Amino acid sequence: MPTLELNGKTVFGVALNYQKVLAEHAHSFTQKPYIHLPKKPVLFIKTPNTYNFTNHVEKPKDCRLQPGATLAVVIGKTASRVSIGDALTYVKGVCVGNEFSLPEESFYRPAIKAKCRDGFMAFDTKVVPLEHISNLNGLSITVSLNGEIKQEANTNEWVRDIALLIAEITEYMTLYEGDVLLTGTPAGRFDVEQGDEVTVSIEKVGNLTTKVI
Repeated sequence: MPTLELNGKTVFGVALNYQKVLAEHAHSFTQKPYIHLPKKPVLFIKTPNTYNFTNHVEKPKDCRLQPGATLAVVIGKTASRVSIGDALTYVKGVCVGNEFSLPEESFYRPAIKAKCRDGFMAFDTKVVPLEHISNLNGLSITVSLNGEIKQEANTNEWVRDIALLIAEITEYMTLYEGDVLLTGTPAGRFDVEQGDEVTVSIEKVGNLTTKVI
């Protein structure tokens, strides 16, 4: 099984890629200055200082911290102006991610101070090739806090699946081998405190447990 290596690579996150999350915030996007819902994927970047292969994350003082379960897609070769039909041939595999963040104030412009603190992008290093997964668009996702289930979702709730995301993003931006695309975080984010343990489980992909210190 291949492993995730991020030296010199970029991690791109997609906001609002779960139907319930988009629905929850739809009203605010019809107001000024936005007027309408996003027509293309809303992206943000997790910077290299966030990459976390340990079993813990540090909670900043006097701030709320929220985990964010996500299926992470590892790009297998340079992708530019890729068609939907060919998009999955550019994928090396998928792994489990936990995109920690302070609560977002704006989904249109996710703040660096909320998204890019040290250690705020936890990964399982095991990359599962797509041939080991029969249905990418039907994987259950469970998030547990100290052994108690707090979130349940499924990749069939995506607004855009992996192939469509890759096709739309590579219309204007090249993705390189080893880059990672986070497919979004389900609705129902919750706060964690020092001493908590969060486990993200994605069907057929794996589990990732992170302790808050």
